[in-house]
Amino acid sequence: MFLQLAEPLTSNVIYPFAPQLIRDLGITNGNESQVGYYVGLLESIFFVTQAMTVLSWSRISDQVGRKPVILTGLFGLSVSMYCFGLSTTFWGLLLSRSLNGALNGNTSVMKSMTAELTDSTNISKAYAYMPIAWSTGGTLGPLIGGSLSRPADRFPRLFGQNEFLRKYPYFLPCAISATFSAVACVVTFLFLKETVSSPTPIREFLWFKKGKVELTTQGTENLQVEEGTPISSLIPISNVSQPIDELSKAGKPLAFRALLTRRVIIAAANYASLSLVDISFRAIHPLFLSTPIHLGGLGLPPPTIGTILSIFGILNGVFQVFFFARINDRWGSKRAFCLGIVSGMPMFASFPVINLLARHHGYSMMVWLVVGFQIVMSIAVCFSYGAIFIFIVNASPNRASLGATNGLSQMSVSIVRAIGPAVANSLFSISMDKGYMSGHLVYYILLSIVCVSLVIASMLPPRFE
Repeated sequence: MFLQLAEPLTSNVIYPFAPQLIRDLGITNGNESQVGYYVGLLESIFFVTQAMTVLSWSRISDQVGRKPVILTGLFGLSVSMYCFGLSTTFWGLLLSRSLNGALNGNTSVMKSMTAELTDSTNISKAYAYMPIAWSTGGTLGPLIGGSLSRPADRFPRLFGQNEFLRKYPYFLPCAISATFSAVACVVTFLFLKETVSSPTPIREFLWFKKGKVELTTQGTENLQVEEGTPISSLIPISNVSQPIDELSKAGKPLAFRALLTRRVIIAAANYASLSLVDISFRAIHPLFLSTPIHLGGLGLPPPTIGTILSIFGILNGVFQVFFFARINDRWGSKRAFCLGIVSGMPMFASFPVINLLARHHGYSMMVWLVVGFQIVMSIAVCFSYGAIFIFIVNASPNRASLGATNGLSQMSVSIVRAIGPAVANSLFSISMDKGYMSGHLVYYILLSIVCVSLVIASMLPPRFE
């Protein structure tokens, strides 16, 4: 959980100030309706590059072990966040976010590690505790990003004379999250124990081994390798010469196409549809909160936005820990998953209600009550994550392919998350700019996505075999 905190911390820290950062760069030329396009692209590029690499990282972790991959991911998070804080152009920001996604496959790898540390008697409890890291990151990240962005302006007595922070006004919050990732990397190296039995040595996986090597433990009997042949090219993750049943019984990683069973595909599809609902809300939520009231938003400053996002993080952690395992064990994973998806309907419907109330009554108590209701509904959506993680673990053809199964699911999610923020924010900007359906077109489309997600959820098995 400590290591997992690095990713939500680094991803959430930019949300409160991302719209203002785009405005400061001047690439919209003062056109407020264009901010959403650039914010969406900035948020999506992380998932584009992650989708291209996460399956490879997960399959590698099945071979060399979880620890080396986690170390690489944490190092990538740290370096890319330092670069993000030092970027003064939009292209620099895009490159930093791209590296952030490409070098980080930790999400799926840590899920695999959690599954390897549990069994059917306690997996729901373990996944109930996992959101503590995400909730903590969701709480601290927005607070850090909202409070410490532009420190020379916000705290002139402390940082007013600091020319570095004046030149890089968003470096401080990025540096804090990057430093945490660096500390987590050290903790991983010193204390994390490997959960993969008999991992392939990294030097054999990556490099050339002199002489002839006999591979008898990787599913290839008495294979002679000539000098100069990379061992990684002979890893039987793509070896289909042995029957799948034999590899599965032997506890060996399966070929990629052998993972594409109906159970895996349905679980991955539901994970992707859930992520589309969730990431669309996370993308337009801070944009809606920062957009002026007369343009369809709530017109709040970055510190207030950071506080609202942090309240969500705190409540989400509390609700997940105390209620998810009980709901999952009592109702079953399928019903718990569907409960979260259904909650997306009032969550999206709250946006136009909040703006309507703010137009007529200003920042009244009624506005804040609906904002609080929306936060509670978004927490209910997060219940679906623990449930779908259990489905993915049970869908894996064997335990040795758990990392690849999680990687395949995470790849589908990364593709959806790459599309979701850009599409959602673009729809928000188009709806606001063109006034389609009184500026509410984006919410009708998102409600339709929730309905489609419910149809996909109905395909989940009612119980595990």
